[in-house]
This record gives sequence, structure tokens and C-alpha cells, in this order.
Amino acid sequence: MPVKDLGFRRAAPALAVFAAVRLLGLAVLAVWGAAAGSSPHTLLSARWDSLWYARIAAEGYGYEVLLPNGDVHSNLAFFPLLPWLERLVAAPTGLSYGSAGLVVSAVAGLAAAWGIFAVADLVHGRRAGVFAAGVWAALPVGIVQSMAYSESLFTALAAWALYGALRGRWLTAGLLAAGAGLTRPVGAAVVAAVWVAAALALRRGERSWRLTAGVALAPLGAAAYVLWVGARTGHGLLGYLDVQGGWGNGFDGGWAFARFIGAKLTSSAAPAGAGLIAGVVLVLWLYRLCVRQRQPVPLLVYCGIVVALALCASGYFGSKPRLLLPAFPLLLPMAVALARWRTGRAVAVLGTAALASAVYGAFWLNGSGPP
Repeated sequence: MPVKDLGFRRAAPALAVFAAVRLLGLAVLAVWGAAAGSSPHTLLSARWDSLWYARIAAEGYGYEVLLPNGDVHSNLAFFPLLPWLERLVAAPTGLSYGSAGLVVSAVAGLAAAWGIFAVADLVHGRRAGVFAAGVWAALPVGIVQSMAYSESLFTALAAWALYGALRGRWLTAGLLAAGAGLTRPVGAAVVAAVWVAAALALRRGERSWRLTAGVALAPLGAAAYVLWVGARTGHGLLGYLDVQGGWGNGFDGGWAFARFIGAKLTSSAAPAGAGLIAGVVLVLWLYRLCVRQRQPVPLLVYCGIVVALALCASGYFGSKPRLLLPAFPLLLPMAVALARWRTGRAVAVLGTAALASAVYGAFWLNGSGPP
């Protein structure tokens, strides 16, 4: 693949588009909050998972909630990199941990947009890279990128790890993959992508200590945390799985999700069930386009694992859309298509999507939200 300059000047249009879309989302949320009497700051920084991350930053691990049915929700289910960064930001600034999480997400969102641009630019050219960053910002659940959640941080680490692997920068790829593994369980997808890229490089005859080091570094973050949880719970290698089981999370090949959709279809919520089926079909169709587009194999591996873990896990089904946020290679076919259109038409389509995303995000956060 050709070497391209990734200085700020080259990426600036992508970052500007990303920032404009996200600022639109925040502006609409502010207007909605003023009308509904809700606090945008609270919605973004002090609800759902944001509270769990902030508590870890403040008190460390060990907090758990016993539910009436006997399930245990332990904060060991949450990986540590975001709380660590919240502490790092809060200490010199005096911000609350939730507010520090918003700062981390804002910076990480820009880093993620830059990384998505870098990958798309490398594979499809600069114009496609700009639209890829914009489409990612304008996803229906794009508001999560502005929350004190770990999606933006994880996507930034994943995108730059993939870029490093595609460019043969093995130490960078390995270190960032290790960071992704300290951020979310789906960090395994980044590790697999780096390993596949390294295997392909070995097949081409590349041999270096950097490649070996990158391969060795990639799984260390996730492995360290999972082993630590196992030691803390006393359940060894299965300790982390037990913790996730307390939250109702597991991998069942999509059976629970299929039953959930089936229940919707046979009830008064049949339109919602049909919508879920359409969403799954759309995701699978986009992945097929990625394959037909001949995206680099590491991108396909990464994206395939993220999609599989999101769709085939047995956890809370309302979380699935945001769990797909890191699967940015799915957006590259759309970015390429927009890049081929006239600028005015492409901007109009992206702007309409951004406005719809902003309105939906404000509605979502003032309702059920992303648990």
C-alpha cells in the first residue's frame, strides 16, 4: 500500500466534518434538554455505564449489586483503561470523574475519527477517508461517541492499531492492540487482526524482531486483566466469564437474540421485530460489500469478529447498536460511494443523516438510552 502523509493538514477536513456532526448532536441535545427539563451533562456523564466507570475511577474495583433474582452485577465486568484515564484527567483539573470521562471521550473521538480517516485514506483515498469519518459520526447511535463511555476510546485504539498493522508498524500495532484489550472485551478482535496481518507479512517473507514483539505485545492487555480478575475472584481463567455471566452476558451464537426477535414478531411489537431483522440484514449486507470490495484481510477479520460478538452475544439486546460502533470498516463501502458523488449531493446526504442522528440521539438519551 502506498505511503501517505498523515499530518494534521491532510486529516483536517475529516476532523472538521467529525467535529461538526458531533457538535450538531450536542446542540440538539441541549435544545431538547431545555425543553424537557433534563440535564445534557447528566445524560452524557452520569447515567448507565458512565456511573460504573466513574465509581471505578473513584473507588477502584470491588463494588457489586445483588439483584432480586440472585444475579450479581460486579464492576469487574468493566475494563480499566477508561477509569485510569478519568483519574489522570481529574487529578490536575479538579473535574468530577464523569466530567473527566467526557474529556477523554472528546479527545478519543477525534483520535478515532483520525484513525478511521487514516485507514480509509490508505485503502480508498483521501476523499473516502473524509466521508468515512463523517459517516461514523452520523450513525444513529453516534451520540455515544460524546458520552463518558469507552466506545470512542476503543475505536481510536483499534483504528490506529489496524493502521499500524496495515503499514507494518508492528510495535505500534502491538501496543495499541494491548491498549484496546484493556478497554473492552472485544479487544480480542484487534489482537486477531494484528496477528493475521503479521501472519500475512511472514508469508511474504518479512522477518524482524519488531514483528515478533508486536505479535507478543498485542494480547497482553486483555490477558493481564482477565488473569487479574480470575485471581481476584478465585475462579482462575473462568473468573471473568463468571463475572460477565452475572450480567447475563455470554456467547450463544445468537440464539437468545433470535428468540428475542421471535417474541417481538409474535406480539404487538411485530414492527420492532421486523426492524431488528432489517438491521441485522443491513449489517450482514454491508459486511458482504466489504468482502466484495476486497478490503485488506486484517480489516475483514477485525470487523467480522466485532459483528459476531455484537450479534451473537446473549446480553442486553438494546446495547447491540452501540456495540457495533467500533465496526467502522462496515462504513467504508458507503464512504466510497459518497466519495464518487458530486460534493454538493454527498454533503446534503451526510448532513441529512447527521441531523437525523442528532434528533434520534437526543430522543434516545431522554428515553431508554444506551445501557
